[in-house]
Amino acid sequence: MASSVVVASWMVLFLGLVMAISTTQVEAARAFFVFGDSLVDNGNNNYLATSARADAPPYGIDTPSRRPTGRFSNGKNIPDFISDALGSEPTLPYLSPELTGDKLLVGANFASAGIGILNDTGIQFINIIRMYKQLEYFEQYQRRLADLVGYDEAQRIVSNSLVLITVGGNDFVNNYFLVPYSARSRQFRLPDYVRYLISEYRKLLVRLHDLGARRVLVTGTGPLGCVPAELALRSPSGHCDPQLQQAAALYNPQLVQMINGLNDEYGENIFIAANTQQQTNDFVNNPGAHGFTTSKVACCGQGPFNGLGLCTMLSNLCPNRDEYAFWDGFHPSERASGIIVDMILNGSPNHMSPMNLSTLLALDTMTRT
Repeated sequence: MASSVVVASWMVLFLGLVMAISTTQVEAARAFFVFGDSLVDNGNNNYLATSARADAPPYGIDTPSRRPTGRFSNGKNIPDFISDALGSEPTLPYLSPELTGDKLLVGANFASAGIGILNDTGIQFINIIRMYKQLEYFEQYQRRLADLVGYDEAQRIVSNSLVLITVGGNDFVNNYFLVPYSARSRQFRLPDYVRYLISEYRKLLVRLHDLGARRVLVTGTGPLGCVPAELALRSPSGHCDPQLQQAAALYNPQLVQMINGLNDEYGENIFIAANTQQQTNDFVNNPGAHGFTTSKVACCGQGPFNGLGLCTMLSNLCPNRDEYAFWDGFHPSERASGIIVDMILNGSPNHMSPMNLSTLLALDTMTRT
């Protein structure tokens, strides 16, 4: 009898979650804010004098306009698919002159290709929006929003919003491992460097919380040593580079541990950790299971594995982007990004901690109704 009551209770909760998820899709979408690097940049770097840009064909070849949008993708990127799940239009780059009026209610994308957790990451790109500046822009955004809707309503919009932050990979590939005997590699052994990155990342997440963020999705790094760019530079045989793989293996579990610790301190699940390394490892180890023909060769590029240099009009370009896990040397194809977001929305505890995004949104909806 007791077990029947438990089953019934779980069925009621399950049905409530399903109904809440459906409601989430149709009611006014919550605001969405994006911070981080090229994996989530929707075009901010197009407005900067930097080489870290995706503003030339064939970037954007699979968008409706078939023109580049500033995304490092053949089409949609990870934030776009999350916007779809929220029932919202894509966030505009914060630097876009179109981000005015009611567009501010949608949210904003502050991400900038080339940046890292550390300010010295990506120095070769010169003019990029480092994390401290992205957070300053978030403060500026809130003042602009308050001018539009009033201070109290602006605070409500921000506290009810969803925030995505994706940063950390560049601190390895464009800093610690950028050149042999880099400054950071001379300063830190790899395990110590990872601990330092985690401590600095924690400060960024605390600052986001201080600025009003209450639902923050934090993604880890992918399998850094397996992307086509690193295979081209480090592994003619096509085997994942062990040093970069070790870096990811050290970094991602400590990131989850740090996030869980912050949630314990705040007494609620402010931060949600997405194990994107595990998901991308699935592509790498068994691309056919996801409908890809290859996870080693980039769709667009040149040299070994199409992993050298930028994707340009002169690059090799695959005819069917959906068959490639990687669009260019570092970034997932549109289809791969969609699969990653499906994991974020519906993934098991192996992929999402302490819960997946659909469950979080459903619980929020039940709480607010």
